[in-house]
Amino acid sequence: MRKTYRGYTLEQVAKTIDHSILKPDFTDGDVRAGAELALKYNTASYCIRPMDVAPAAEILAGSDVHVCTVIGFPHGSSTTAVKEFETADAIKNGAVEIDMVINVSALLSGDYDYVEQDIRAVVDVAHAAGASVKVIFETAYLNDELIVKACELSEAAGADYVKTSTGFASEGATLHNVKLMKATVGDRLKVKSSGGVRTLDQLIDYMDAGVTRSGCSATQQVLEEFIAKAQ
Repeated sequence: MRKTYRGYTLEQVAKTIDHSILKPDFTDGDVRAGAELALKYNTASYCIRPMDVAPAAEILAGSDVHVCTVIGFPHGSSTTAVKEFETADAIKNGAVEIDMVINVSALLSGDYDYVEQDIRAVVDVAHAAGASVKVIFETAYLNDELIVKACELSEAAGADYVKTSTGFASEGATLHNVKLMKATVGDRLKVKSSGGVRTLDQLIDYMDAGVTRSGCSATQQVLEEFIAKAQ
């Protein structure tokens, strides 16, 4: 019988994690080490900077770990044309999951048509190549009303996931925001928590709230904690 913690197996928890290596000061060695760690624990994906997609795809080839990258990161203020190009280039280099940052400024300005079209443009490029799209809201800048609106715009644009944060703002994921996003999208879209996910119990709290992915840079710490606590 497999050991569990709070009703989950190690495999279930690991397959919720998008192991993330996104800081600007990470080196080639850090990127390779991150890929090896994602392979070791068989995480859902390895989320890296666009420049790292090709080498990561080479290391992860033939594995169950998806290659994920970020678009318009971290501020979401790139033009739509740039986001489209970034998406196509990332997929060409081996990415199969695209985490794009919403145009936060446009959302805060009430330009909802622009926001939806910006998301749809990325979705169209990604879906044409068989890649999925997660839309990052940067919830630290949004009230509940705008979080709900961002969910609605993401759904209308055909995205696959809604995601809380980049991890580069003043606040990352919160249980309140995760629950609000899940209540808004139901089972029609998936929810990803990201930003400040550093402990096992925190990650499982989000799983209990309905997330199917969590961005995490503390993957080894979290999963080793699981191994120590599982019974």
